[in-house]
Amino acid sequence: MTTHPVQVRFVGSGDAFGSGGRFQACILLRTPGQDGDVLLDCGASSLIALKQQRQDPNQIGLVLVSHLHGDHFGGLPFLILDGQFAHRTRPLHVAGPAGVGERVQAAMEVLFPGSTQVRRRFPVHFHELTDRQPQRFNLEPTELVVIPFAVVHASGAPALALQVAWQGHTIAYTGDTEWTQALVELARGADLLIAEGYTDQRKIRFHLDVASLQQHAGRLGARRVILTHLSAELLPRVDELGWETASDGMTVDLPAVRP
Repeated sequence: MTTHPVQVRFVGSGDAFGSGGRFQACILLRTPGQDGDVLLDCGASSLIALKQQRQDPNQIGLVLVSHLHGDHFGGLPFLILDGQFAHRTRPLHVAGPAGVGERVQAAMEVLFPGSTQVRRRFPVHFHELTDRQPQRFNLEPTELVVIPFAVVHASGAPALALQVAWQGHTIAYTGDTEWTQALVELARGADLLIAEGYTDQRKIRFHLDVASLQQHAGRLGARRVILTHLSAELLPRVDELGWETASDGMTVDLPAVRP
């Protein structure tokens, strides 16, 4: 069966601190004829980034959250409230680590007290992901399957790398993590691996450096690797790294798979 192409848009490719003026983690997956787009992470600046790049937030049907730090999930209160005022009716599904629903609702109450009690025209469904347990989402007319992998990043809840199978393609996303063997399994057979590349050689606990990726490059079985979440010290040197790097608004097209 012939599938549709998938476009991967790096709506936000930056770190937590807006280094280089970049937006926080927000990666949009879209395919023609699909009822609803998919986000990998939704950092605090994501709604601004989406609107700046003229991407309709109301078209997002599923948000997959790697971990519960503000630069990866903090845009969800704004996304939900924007949907309320924009007369959204499409259901919104949010899948992430254990406690994702409670954390999002707590953030909403801190930012906009009383907002969790408002009746909306659309439901928000929260789903908890468990290490190496596939979870399926029926995104009409096709199914998306996500397999989470536990990684090493302290965030008050389990941190996850995410392997997404959709339209015959596999997209792997490390989220934030220091090097762990789980990344080898995550990347195996992936058409695209989106990997954190926070520093070059300097080791920072809970984060991935380019030197570690280089050391293990032969074990990463992905067809293409793109680095994201680069720190301020690394951004001026992207041309020296020898790796492809993301920037805000950059798109990658994965072609249709034909039998």
